[in-house]
Amino acid sequence: MYIYTGSLQKNDRRRHNKKSRSSSMAIAASFSSSSLRLLHHTLFPKYPFLSRNSQFRPPLQVFSFRFSPRIRASSAVAIEQDTNSLQQDTSEVDLFACPICYEPLIRKGPPGFNLPAIYRSGFKCKICNKSYSSKNVYVDLTVTAGMKDYTEYKPVRTELFRSPLVSFLYERGWRQNFNLSGFPGPDEEFIMAQEYFKAAAGGILVDVSCGSGLFSRKFSKSETYSRVIALDFSENMLRQCYDFIKNDYTILNNNLALVRADVSRLPFSSGSVDAVHAGAALHCWPSPSNAVAEINRILRSGGVFVGTTFLRVRSSTPAIMMPFRQRIRQTYNNLTEEEIEDLCTSCGLINYTSKVQQSFIMFSAQKP
Repeated sequence: MYIYTGSLQKNDRRRHNKKSRSSSMAIAASFSSSSLRLLHHTLFPKYPFLSRNSQFRPPLQVFSFRFSPRIRASSAVAIEQDTNSLQQDTSEVDLFACPICYEPLIRKGPPGFNLPAIYRSGFKCKICNKSYSSKNVYVDLTVTAGMKDYTEYKPVRTELFRSPLVSFLYERGWRQNFNLSGFPGPDEEFIMAQEYFKAAAGGILVDVSCGSGLFSRKFSKSETYSRVIALDFSENMLRQCYDFIKNDYTILNNNLALVRADVSRLPFSSGSVDAVHAGAALHCWPSPSNAVAEINRILRSGGVFVGTTFLRVRSSTPAIMMPFRQRIRQTYNNLTEEEIEDLCTSCGLINYTSKVQQSFIMFSAQKP
């Protein structure tokens, strides 16, 4: 009996080929799945591999290219925020300037205008490339700051107040003796000065030759001014000033800074200050004319300068007392009423006025 086997062989081959293809697909699928799983774990170790049979279907848009612009947008925001914060930091410093070229200093340090922030900051002039650093409690912004070999001395009347002993005694008996010469006393003098400074309320006040900070602290506590700078050439006076401030929590974090500087080379940009106070100071300055000219430079238009000092002689001083008054000039640079007025007006200030009591004078003048 003849049996045709061609059809059966074809069927067997088809079944065999189908089984081979199924096995190959299974192997390929298995290989593909394991390869993908391995690749996924390599790239995304924190996230589990989800098979195609999983019920969880993350939205396709997660992997869309829209994600990249979002990164750029958030980065731009971060950069913009950093730029703004940098501008805020540097804007705090625009007030301080290099005492050599008067270019505003670049500040590096914590933001804010208070004692802890200022004395933890460093300052640098981008023109002179000179750096100015803090001395634990104050910022040294003198021309000689950082010099290693060069030493500069001031007249005896200036060097006297750099003494640690005089700095310690200044508010412990020294200043109290001023009432013998007609000084009304710190409280009354402060009230008188505040009357002159009414036009400068809310502005920046610099207390030059501040000594131990007797009036700087009063100005800061009054909260009349946006910033108060206690400035003196004496390192020990500034240290003494800090000792008083650190024990007074009411002003420790106020907008107050301690700066060492020369009154004849004030470290401020021109026209940046609203008020300048100089209590019992003018007679100690090496060059009152240079100092008043500097004060005029840093004052804004309408800014006010108020000072107190000892008079040498008055028009009403008896002639017999003249020789004794003249001897005082050998130690201190005491001036007459007329000389002080001439000094202020010759340096460009206007609206001069004064109050006199014995040898005490409080005078005020304004920048046009």
